Amino acid sequence: MLIVTSNKIPGHRIDAVFGEVMGLTVRSRDLGSQMIAGFRSLGGGELPEMTKALYESRQEVMARMVNEAQQRGANAIVAMRFDTSEMGGNWTEVCAYGTAVFAIPLAEGEPGATGQSIYLTSTAARQSAQPTTEDATRS
Repeated sequence: MLIVTSNKIPGHRIDAVFGEVMGLTVRSRDLGSQMIAGFRSLGGGELPEMTKALYESRQEVMARMVNEAQQRGANAIVAMRFDTSEMGGNWTEVCAYGTAVFAIPLAEGEPGATGQSIYLTSTAARQSAQPTTEDATRS
């Protein structure tokens, strides 16, 4: 699944728009990690326990968003964003959202084609031209 923060995908034509998709999680903070992070914050610097929790939350919401997009028939998400907020004193909400689309790479010679889209279309053309094992056994 191609995911971009821009509204367009260079070298691709958006052929269908399936609407907004999102992934959401609300996490409570582990009391032990919160206490350790509290002590670490006195000295300044990174709080690895909180960084790990936020990283895992973002990975989880991305997977949920991608799953929703795939269920709608999308192969890409444009205008993807993260949003976080605190709920109460111990809960953190993390949300990933964007617009699910079906994007088609542009081939060589098409206006707007890029090196990446030309590579994708030529690779797909080569793969479809190669006989499969099943085709070879039929001959």
